[in-house]
Amino acid sequence: MNSSFIQINEISKHFGSVRAVDNVSFQIHEGEFFSLLGPSGCGKTTLLRLLAGFEYPTTGNLLLDGIDITSLPPDKRPTNMVFQNYAIFPHINVEKNIQFGLRKLGLSKEQIEKRVKDVLSLVKLEGYEERFSSQLSGGQRQRVALARALVRQPKVLLLDEPLGALDKKLRDEMQLELRSLQKEIGITFVFVTHDQQEAISMSDRVAVMSEGKIQQLSAPNELYKNPQNIFVSDFIGETNFLKASTKTQDGEYINVSIENLGEFKIKNNLNISENSFDAVCSIRPEAMKIDTVKSDWDICLEGKIRQTSYLGEMTKFYVETKELEKIITVSSQHFDNQSFKNNDCFISISLEDISLLDKK
Repeated sequence: MNSSFIQINEISKHFGSVRAVDNVSFQIHEGEFFSLLGPSGCGKTTLLRLLAGFEYPTTGNLLLDGIDITSLPPDKRPTNMVFQNYAIFPHINVEKNIQFGLRKLGLSKEQIEKRVKDVLSLVKLEGYEERFSSQLSGGQRQRVALARALVRQPKVLLLDEPLGALDKKLRDEMQLELRSLQKEIGITFVFVTHDQQEAISMSDRVAVMSEGKIQQLSAPNELYKNPQNIFVSDFIGETNFLKASTKTQDGEYINVSIENLGEFKIKNNLNISENSFDAVCSIRPEAMKIDTVKSDWDICLEGKIRQTSYLGEMTKFYVETKELEKIITVSSQHFDNQSFKNNDCFISISLEDISLLDKK
């Protein structure tokens, strides 16, 4: 596997005074399912369009498999793109839609027929050759778009929020199918999404973007468990932020004063400086324990449940404590609010589950 199959070197793209992509550098591995994740306007789609050749960078260069593709037009790059709206021609059938991209490759009729047959089998659409777009479901139209992109046998498949138009149940099903397809064919996928769950469940690695920059590039579990800053911690999943200030360093740990809870030794993974008032502690809702009795965990707070949200697989509790300024969110698979007398509860926290971050 080529660990630097795609190289993005100091790429910027300006639209007037707007820096849509701002001096970004990273690498994508060959055969990797790589996701660009972030809110609307963060630069992820612009970066994908730069890879596709639909935009050209203001500064920097792009290499694919050792070849500089910075100035190449889209049809000269070994890439193909799947759009959110699928862009399927409504006036021709599935077979001709898929054949469309092969017409300029100089293939024989037999070669074209074999490629179309193979890719229809790959996306599980055998028997749908004569159907038109209006006769297909959303999931089937998405498969046609994938087939049309894959039939050209690109080295890289670029996907611009291709599941965004599907309902939740179908989107969940297509996530599994898309990941399975990528593993089967083994080519590099670069996937753009604003959906955190989608990126985390499908990807080998995820680049989280904000304001044209990469905030963190990590494996999904690292993004969730070890966020590098407040933006990533807040954008990936749900979290509780507690005010904090650092004291003195103690080996790999640092003494931290957390709101009105006291002083604790927290692992200083991000090397946050001593005696800083710009620190913050992040704790995931599922990392805390809610119970009817007090525990012997590192921190145990007495609280009152102000609201609950039953989500089927879990219940979210919104708890007020006398020590913390804000209501905290705790999630549990084991309780509903009927378990707690007068909505009284205890919230337990382990120091190992606290991420120390910097406000800056």
